[in-house]
Amino acid sequence: MTYLLLALGLFLLFIGGDWLVAGSVSVARRLKVSPLLIGLTLVGFGTSTPELITSLIATYHGKEGIAVGNVIGSNIANILLVLGVAALLNLIQVKGKSFRRDAVFLIMSTLVLLSATFSGTIGFLSGIMMVGALVFYVIYSYRTEKEISEDDEKPGPFISSLLRTIVGIILTLIGAKLLVTNSVVLARTWGVDERIIGLTVVAVGTSLPELATSIMSAIHKHNEVAFGNVVGSNIFNSLFILGMTSLFMPVQIPANIEFDLIVMTTVTILMISIAFMFKKYTRWVGALFLILYLLYIVNLGEFL
Repeated sequence: MTYLLLALGLFLLFIGGDWLVAGSVSVARRLKVSPLLIGLTLVGFGTSTPELITSLIATYHGKEGIAVGNVIGSNIANILLVLGVAALLNLIQVKGKSFRRDAVFLIMSTLVLLSATFSGTIGFLSGIMMVGALVFYVIYSYRTEKEISEDDEKPGPFISSLLRTIVGIILTLIGAKLLVTNSVVLARTWGVDERIIGLTVVAVGTSLPELATSIMSAIHKHNEVAFGNVVGSNIFNSLFILGMTSLFMPVQIPANIEFDLIVMTTVTILMISIAFMFKKYTRWVGALFLILYLLYIVNLGEFL
């Protein structure tokens, strides 16, 4: 039964990712904005739902280390694993003018997260400021978007496209849940150490929706969605997840999070630098990102 549920989870994950990409691109055309903006907002925020739920539950049970580590670990996985796989599958072009705007907010959200960790606690006031910054980013991004050029592929009806996008998000979340839960069961059956399970299955689990969406985006050559998904998810993770969580209860920052913060900041700077210098992520960059992620996982085990 475990194998069947594992296969079902994988199936739902990629079917949902396919629907999410197709629906979101159609929504972008209907709204006359770029697929990048939809990737940054609707797709990026939707696929970050697992991180939000995980952090809320963890903080409620007094496990702030999981809540904060979940956000930082997901941001690292989004850049190195998700963007790495997408770039390995297909060349990802970056539009300089749009990315300059998003890079500023990505850097800002990273600095906000860093400053919050230095203070030791994210309180109610900080949470309001973080959530407010995200709302400002979404509104500003929408207003600064230019209309996309018409192409041969016409958009579908708006309501059906939006519903397809939402159903795609739901399917990816259900698929990710099935895949993670049953992978843990299977790993325990095989006698795999709990630490290894946490470093692999659980750590990657909340990034599975982003991974599935970016893979399907790369396959269908909707690279703006794949890239926007990563950038949007990281901004959402840094500002909204911990910000929203702190509105319900203060989030205490664990003392042993420095290594992960350094890695998150470094890979964020690396991603932005490559985008500005080369305007694209090639397969070589994708391979480099995956190697770096593997090294991070291996070295993380030494810090436990």
